[in-house]
Order: sequence, then structure tokens, then C-alpha cells
Amino acid sequence: MSDDEEVYSSEEEEEVVEKKEEAKPAKPVEETKEENIFHRPQVTSSELDEQLKEYIAEWRKQRAKEEDELKNLRAKQAKRKVLRAEEEKRLQAAKIVEDARRLNEEQEKKQKELEEKRKRLEEAEKKRQLLEQAANASTGGRVRINRTDEVGSQVKEKVVKSKEQLAEEKKLAMSVRIQHLRLEGMGEESLRKKADDLWTQLVQLETDKYDLEERQKRQDYDLKELKERQKMQLRHKAVRLGLEPEALTGKHPPKIQTASKFERTIDRRTYVDKKDLFAGGYMESDKESKEKNWSDRIKDFDCRAKTRLPKWFGERPGKKSDDPETPVEEEKEEELIPPPQEIEEEVAPEEEEEESEEEEEEEEEEEEEE
Repeated sequence: MSDDEEVYSSEEEEEVVEKKEEAKPAKPVEETKEENIFHRPQVTSSELDEQLKEYIAEWRKQRAKEEDELKNLRAKQAKRKVLRAEEEKRLQAAKIVEDARRLNEEQEKKQKELEEKRKRLEEAEKKRQLLEQAANASTGGRVRINRTDEVGSQVKEKVVKSKEQLAEEKKLAMSVRIQHLRLEGMGEESLRKKADDLWTQLVQLETDKYDLEERQKRQDYDLKELKERQKMQLRHKAVRLGLEPEALTGKHPPKIQTASKFERTIDRRTYVDKKDLFAGGYMESDKESKEKNWSDRIKDFDCRAKTRLPKWFGERPGKKSDDPETPVEEEKEEELIPPPQEIEEEVAPEEEEEESEEEEEEEEEEEEEE
């Protein structure tokens, strides 16, 4: 494009803009007033500098106050840290003292318990030694074994103890039983005598150990024998009840038979219906019928009519000449109870038909004979 065309085009554009402005409607007076209200007046640079200086001075004052407050807070925080450290030290020291006191109390308590246990064990050991001496004196140095001591006696309840308790008790028992050797100031003769005494004690302990082991073996054998006897009795009892021989020898009672082993269909009956299904049998039913018959007959016998014997009008048999006469008793009239009427049993219709047929046959036979 040339320069003339560009100029022409710009002039045309200006004309188009002027036409549009002319075509626009005129603004009302109120809008011009609002534009004047919101129009800000121009502020000079000197006024702006003064406002900035005032803002900076206020900010510095506020900043100084905040710094003072921060310094005070930091000082308070440091004081609190010091107080907290001192309090923690004091609590730690008190805790250490309390722990030491508690440990001392526990140690004293354990020491007292150990002393009491030691005293009890010493007394028990003295009693045991006295009993052993008396038994040795009566049996000539042999331990008498009684088979009926523990067989059949009630088993005591076992007290469950931990390994630590058992170790402590063992340690105490060993400290009581095993006396420390005091060899200070002993000569050759006294040492030999002490060795002989220890040897005799060792031999005695070995013999007692052997006797106790034999006693334990015998008791185990007796217990096995009693268990076998009990099993045999339970087998016989199960056979009498109609059960299998090993039904009562187990830990649990025998199971109740609620269905036949030959049954293949699903049984819909309840447990209560099936519980007594296979109980009893012919023997039980026969027993029940006999008991019922006996009760009926004894009832009839009790309800019978009781009659008295006739009075004796002659001389009493066996009477001697010197014997007094028998006193005459007044007869008491007793109301005789009539015998119970027999209740006619209801006859089934089938039995009536059979009786009628038998009567007809008898009549036919009589007619033929005539």
C-alpha cells in the first residue's frame, strides 16, 4: 500500500468514529456528578513525604514495644527453665531416696521371710531326725514299708510353685541339712573320727534312699493293680447294663444311642424323643407289668372284708383247775365292708365276633347230634 492510501484510510476511520459519537445518546447529569465525586484530587510529593515519615515513626515505636515484650518473655522463659531444672533435680533426688527406701524394705522383708523359713525347716529337720532315730531304734536300723500308707488315701492338692520359689526352698533346705565343716583346731584323731561319722551318715542315707525307691516301686505296682481291678468291675457293670464292656472305662460316660446303626434315612426327631428310644426292652416292660399287677392285687387284698372268728362257748382248751377264768370281752359291732364290684372289662368288637362264631358252631354241632 502507498502512503496516500494509508492517509486516506486513517481519515476515513476518524470520520467513522465521529459519526459513532454523534450517534451515541447524551449522558445524564447524575452520571457526571458521580464521576466528579470519585475523582481523587492530586497530592503533592511533599505531603506524601510527610505521611511516609509519620508512618515510619509509628512503625518504629511499635517495633520497639514488641522488642521489649520479646525481651521480657525471653527473660521469663529463662527463669522458668532454671526453676524447672531445679524442680526436676529435686524430684529426681526424692525419687532416688524413695527407691532406696523401698528396696531396703523389700530386702528386709525377704530377709525376715528367709529367716522364718529357715526356722521352720530347722524345726522340721529336727523332728524328722527324732522320728528317724525312734524308727531306727524300734526297727533295728531299717525303714519299715507300709503298703497301706498311701494306697487308698486321699491325694492332697498340689501347690503350683515357680522355678524361682523351688530353687529358693531347695537352697534353704540344703543350707539347713548340710552343715558346714569346722576343721579349725582339730587334730588327727578328731579328723579321723569326723570322717568315720560322715561315712556312717553317707551309708545310712544310701540305705534310706534304696528303701524309699523300693517303696515307691511297690506303691506303683499296687496302684496299677487297683486300677486293673477297677477296670474289671466297670466292665462287669457295663455288661450287666447291656452296654459294651469298655463303655465305662474311659474318661467320659457312654454315649446314649439315639438311632439304629442300620438306619440310612435322615431322622427328623428331636433328642428328647430319641433319648429313651432304645432304653429298656422286654425285661423292663415285663418288670413294669409285674409291678403293676402286684400293686393292683395288694390293693384288692387291703380292701377285702375282714371277719372275726366265732366265740368259744365251752371251756378254754388247755385250762388248768387253778387258772382264773378268761374275762368276757364285749363284742364290738363292725360294719362289714362289701367286696369291691368287679369292673367289667370292655370287650373288643373282634372278641365279640369270635364268641358269637363259637356259639353258632356249638349250636350247629348240637343240632347235628340230635
